[in-house]
Amino acid sequence: MQLCDLVRQIAYDIHVYHGHGHLEKVYENAVAHRLRKAGLDVKQQFPLKVHDEDGTLIGEYVADLLIEGILIIEIKAAKALGPEHEAQILGYLKSSRLEHGLLINFGSYKFEIRKFVWTEGQTTAKNAKGTKGNTHERYQRSLRSGQAHCLCDLCVLCG
Repeated sequence: MQLCDLVRQIAYDIHVYHGHGHLEKVYENAVAHRLRKAGLDVKQQFPLKVHDEDGTLIGEYVADLLIEGILIIEIKAAKALGPEHEAQILGYLKSSRLEHGLLINFGSYKFEIRKFVWTEGQTTAKNAKGTKGNTHERYQRSLRSGQAHCLCDLCVLCG
């Protein structure tokens, strides 16, 4: 997806320019600003409704960014990304029925970005080169238990 590549590059450029240490909102605004400058449709704090099987509204999430109506971006300013951050973006993808999401962490010395692809009924997980060994095992366990159906591709760029 070329859109993901563009977002990755813009996010990396922001990390290089601003470094770590700012609040999430600062990074969210920076990413939104630069994507808009690139001519993309960007919605900030986009509401995602969660419905029960009969269509009853049972909750609502708020995604940091929705790009071109097809890509959800969740921004973090944490020391490291954890399973709770991954669960958050997966929840957004599942409830929105969108396929692509990026989880971007600006809070570490090392820039982190993870791409998630949600496919209904998907039962495999793949890690890209450079991931921690236990990430693949954690995804395999979650897939076997039926907790998640996703394809996760991790890209870590050093800044």
